[in-house]
Amino acid sequence: MVLNYIWIGFFVIAFIIAVIQLLMGNPDIFPAIMNSTFDSAKTAFDISLGLTGVLSLWMGIMKIGEKGGLVNAVARWLSPLMTRLFPEIPAGHPVFGHIFMNMSANMLGLDNAATPLGLKAMEGLQELNPEKEKATNAMIMFLVLNTSGLCLIPVGVMVYRAQMGAAQPTDVFIPILIATTIATIAGMIITALYQHINLFNRVILGTAVGLCLLISAIIWIGVQVDRETMNLWSTTIANIILLGIIIAFIIAGVRKKVNVYEAFIEGAKGGFDVAVRIIPYLVAILVSIGVFRASGAMDFIVGGLEKLIALCGGDSDFVAALPTAIMKPLSGSGARGMMVDAMQTYGADSFVGRLSCVFQGATDTTFYILAVYFGSVGVRNTRHAVSAGLLTDLVGVIASIGVAYIFFG
Repeated sequence: MVLNYIWIGFFVIAFIIAVIQLLMGNPDIFPAIMNSTFDSAKTAFDISLGLTGVLSLWMGIMKIGEKGGLVNAVARWLSPLMTRLFPEIPAGHPVFGHIFMNMSANMLGLDNAATPLGLKAMEGLQELNPEKEKATNAMIMFLVLNTSGLCLIPVGVMVYRAQMGAAQPTDVFIPILIATTIATIAGMIITALYQHINLFNRVILGTAVGLCLLISAIIWIGVQVDRETMNLWSTTIANIILLGIIIAFIIAGVRKKVNVYEAFIEGAKGGFDVAVRIIPYLVAILVSIGVFRASGAMDFIVGGLEKLIALCGGDSDFVAALPTAIMKPLSGSGARGMMVDAMQTYGADSFVGRLSCVFQGATDTTFYILAVYFGSVGVRNTRHAVSAGLLTDLVGVIASIGVAYIFFG
């Protein structure tokens, strides 16, 4: 229901802003908006088409892992932690393995693997859902942990910085790591408050401490090596882990005497079905975002914020980077465009350029994830998923601004 109101709101706000622009002498605004609807619809189809092969690949691999028993083994290993974060799911359920695989891919910056693994996890959660059109607490916790965007290796952002001529492309690595960790912890706390989950137990606190130690170790390693070495290690380690997962699943299937080829084909067929099923949801969300952008509503919001902060006597240096932060929950490609534009306009090594990169790496595309993940299983009542996700994004934005002032201000 909340997503419905937001979707309508995008069109209403866009129409109002467009009428204002028309009255101010901009006759091209409505043709631009209509062009954006066609472009956005085509983009939605292209994204879905592009996902078809990747979804088929990874759902085929996951099917081998399921029949080979490896997914169940991971689920049993994670059960002590997962049953506390997801109390609705039975201990040792295979869906825990899918959730872990998705989170691991996100942390390694492997977007091409994270989405199909996440959709597989959502299918497992839907099987446990007694009300098929209503999101469960477990679904919402899973989605918020996704939208918090915890990424240990933000390779993509560093590559864009190198392409834009940054003197030290990896200088945003530690700020992104800190901001995304804060956003993830905040997302967990916010969702736990909604769902009355007790986070003060030994298992969850121990895991949180372990995660902080791991991130501290990554930060320490990051400051010891040069940018070329850091980029090489990040890319190599991520791809070795990805290939290792594929090989491990195949070996597990062979040991269990599974026909791995037939198992892969069975899973891959499901991947194609999911890719087709999410097209309407992608078209709906991307067209509304495209209309919102084309109407000039984004520029109107950013300009208003800048004037408001200036009137209050605050430092408004960060406002020029806000389009990236505002666009990130709506569209990953749109946010990347805003980030590149900020670096091109202000310089890759400027405060605005660096902050836009931290925004890009600190959170994920909330509405895209909601539309694709819920749409893939037919969930329409999102309950508190949108509010919890957006609150998490807000914490990530505030953390990014604070960290950027500490490191680059």
